[in-house]
Amino acid sequence: MMKKSNGKKGCTKGFKWMVTLLALAMVMTGCTQDLGTEVEEELRDITLVLDWVPNTNHTGFYVANHLGYFKDEGLNVSIIQPTQGGSTELVAAGQGEFGISYQEQITYARTARDPLPVTAIAAIIQHNTSGFASAAENNIVRPRDFEGKTYGGWGSPVEDSMLELLMTEDGGNFSKLSMTNIGTLDFFDAVSNHVDFAWIYYGWDGVAAELQGFDINFILLQDYGEVLDFYTPVLITSEKMIEDDPALVSSFMRASTRGYTYTMENPEEAAAILLDAVPELDDDIVVASQIYLADQYQADAERWGEMKLEIWADYADWMYQEGLLESPLDAEEAFTNHFIPQ
Repeated sequence: MMKKSNGKKGCTKGFKWMVTLLALAMVMTGCTQDLGTEVEEELRDITLVLDWVPNTNHTGFYVANHLGYFKDEGLNVSIIQPTQGGSTELVAAGQGEFGISYQEQITYARTARDPLPVTAIAAIIQHNTSGFASAAENNIVRPRDFEGKTYGGWGSPVEDSMLELLMTEDGGNFSKLSMTNIGTLDFFDAVSNHVDFAWIYYGWDGVAAELQGFDINFILLQDYGEVLDFYTPVLITSEKMIEDDPALVSSFMRASTRGYTYTMENPEEAAAILLDAVPELDDDIVVASQIYLADQYQADAERWGEMKLEIWADYADWMYQEGLLESPLDAEEAFTNHFIPQ
């Protein structure tokens, strides 16, 4: 007669099988955790050097960082302000993979006696939003009204040429304009107490004036000098980076484009992200500026960041004719649209 089993042997086998499955699960979990750590460690450290203090020109990069767009591309991006030397010089020297600069600065850099091998890879704002602003009570409504007035500038030779161009185009006499260097003096203090007008970006000081109820007259540069509709600011990298690691440049551009697309579509949310990263900024100005710039980043271009050869060539030719450059600019080498996502 077959002896009945008491079930212990089956239970033992089942228990051993459960233990094996549990151990395997623990091993797999450990592997997954290790893999996650390994992926985190594989993020490539990248530095973006700003042109000045953080502001709404830069919001798309802060958005790309906050929303993980850079991380999606395998990048760990540090956004820093320039210390010694400007962003152009630092990027050229390999002290940062990417930087924020201006078409004017890149033109100077590439035509200098010892040229800097830097290239613009995106126009952050499609059209020049800067111009000359004054308190409305000064009745400066067009360039010829600069006669008999005092301009407060930064001491750059290009300012003289721009002012002379605008005044001449409008029938004014440039020799009747006085100029003084006010450096980084606050615009409102400058035009209230020291000079008659100054050069500002409307996206910051212009919207700040609106918020404060400070009535200004604003003269957009390209309204009287088409050649002055240059790209400011621009995203740059070095020629070496483009040659040695084009995949990195493409990755950075994909994430940056996503950041600026989000910023254009969601200006108030983007403003909150910038303020979270840079809480010392004025909340009201940031929000108002972000709303203003939402239509300016891409404007009439087919893609955010696109640049035109004629904009680079015409502005450089004008600078050279004015004696501002040591040599002509090869405009085709100064910028590229190659890395802008389709």
